[in-house]
Amino acid sequence: MKKNLLLLATAVSLVFGACSNDDDNTPDEVNEEEVITTLILTLTPEGGGPTVTFQSEDLDGDGPGEPELTISGQLAPNTTYTSTIVFLNATEDPAENITLEVIQEADEHQVFYLPSSALNLTPTYLDGDGNGNPLGVLMGFTTGENSFGSLTIVLRHEPNKPNDGTLADAGGETDISVTFDNVTIQ
Repeated sequence: MKKNLLLLATAVSLVFGACSNDDDNTPDEVNEEEVITTLILTLTPEGGGPTVTFQSEDLDGDGPGEPELTISGQLAPNTTYTSTIVFLNATEDPAENITLEVIQEADEHQVFYLPSSALNLTPTYLDGDGNGNPLGVLMGFTTGENSFGSLTIVLRHEPNKPNDGTLADAGGETDISVTFDNVTIQ
């Protein structure tokens, strides 16, 4: 009899415990990671000259295929460029412009431009979030003397802001990272 009462008491406590009213608890909003298949960085020289475009396209995402990387030309020495970057999800038809979300959620994103030490290229942020921290959709680039090296572009989600401009200090999660190895200033 005691055994039956213990089982009954346990069952009753489970039923009443399971029926608690948790309507007051609103679940956290889930921000799904966006698919970014395409990155296009367009550099336009101030004062005229050829535009240089860096493009990465990876239509299979994390699949077995490597991204297709192209650079439309070389950068001129001792020149100032303005640039824009576009992030696309080309698995949608038409392609979804993820850049719009990056701009809308500027306080949760930052684009990093990391030239190798051999490349005479200095990036400068021309835009920012609502708190004045860098965003990186609009950029300025200044070239130095002739050089050859790489440029890595990284979009971080929820980085620490402000940060010292390094990925280590920024933290957050990488949405996309692309390295262009054959960048020429000549």
